[in-house]
Amino acid sequence: MFDRVSLDKLVDIAHKIIQAFPQSRVFAFWGEMGAGKTTLIKQLCSVLNVTHTVNSPTFAIINEYLTQDNQKVFHCDFYRIKNLNEAMDLGLDDYFDSHCYCFLEWSENITSLLPDHFVRVEITTNADLTRTIQVHKKV
Repeated sequence: MFDRVSLDKLVDIAHKIIQAFPQSRVFAFWGEMGAGKTTLIKQLCSVLNVTHTVNSPTFAIINEYLTQDNQKVFHCDFYRIKNLNEAMDLGLDDYFDSHCYCFLEWSENITSLLPDHFVRVEITTNADLTRTIQVHKKV
């Protein structure tokens, strides 16, 4: 757990998350609107040397980025998903099975579709505007 994290420390947290879960590729994010899910994912992508501009895929639902060594990174936002069928039609299993990093925002909207093994990242905003970030592997 990372407690009382200021936004300027997120790059350090991103390094620690990637280092703590070297074999994991699916990272599911929980947190209220404005908690910093996209901001942390931008830092994770920076750590992975993504060469594209990282933006929230709220309307596209899935953004695909490339790293400097031509590896794919998928960034998904399920905020606007209306039902599980809509999410299943995206072919999520193909993304999860790709062995590419998958960063999933609003994971609570697709909980039953998540793979058996993923890293759960919970972000909570504190009264002083710092964040508490809890990270643990779900198996």
